[in-house]
Amino acid sequence: MPRRPPKKPDPAVDLSTHLLAVAALPTPCDPRSLFPAPLPVELEVGSGKGLFLATAAATRPDRNFLGIEIAAGYARLAAGKLAAAAATNARMIHGDGTALVRDVLQAACLEAVHVYFPDPWWKARHRKRRVLSDAFLRQVARVVVPGGRLHVWTDVEEYFNETLELAAATGLYAAPVAEAAKEPEHDLDYRTHFERRTRLAGEPVWRAALGVLG
Repeated sequence: MPRRPPKKPDPAVDLSTHLLAVAALPTPCDPRSLFPAPLPVELEVGSGKGLFLATAAATRPDRNFLGIEIAAGYARLAAGKLAAAAATNARMIHGDGTALVRDVLQAACLEAVHVYFPDPWWKARHRKRRVLSDAFLRQVARVVVPGGRLHVWTDVEEYFNETLELAAATGLYAAPVAEAAKEPEHDLDYRTHFERRTRLAGEPVWRAALGVLG
């Protein structure tokens, strides 16, 4: 089934505060400088429609949440949700999340990184495009403070197991901790829209948090 184009945000909503471009960020970047309050920052790589970002910002006012999405339409849609909610502790970046982590963010600047349902790139010749690579896992360990966490959720068991093996091989992460599924209280009470679709279809989801070693 072809992917539906995202709905456009309300043109009356000003996105200038909530939508950033990765190319416009300083290098190295302290992500706390992107928010009015210098709170601890968590990053979501591949924010899609922005459900996690919007929910996390509303329920965790003690944290700043930064999302990055390579698809321009989805980045605008997610930023529109944040702008409509007047979220002061959330920002959306349009750009490549792997490049942001590798080239832009300074060391030990994040409390956590969230990667939810990344594209598995099934074909062997496309596997190099996977977000959860050895190089990415090493860069996450660089930008996350010791004791911080990488949260990984996917509906592809093989990708999940391979990621845990790669993380263990780096020697930079503690043993993974399973994350329990939350029973939804309403139709959008899920971590992401993709989790909602997967669970409503009765399909399994693999979840783990990996602590970054000091």
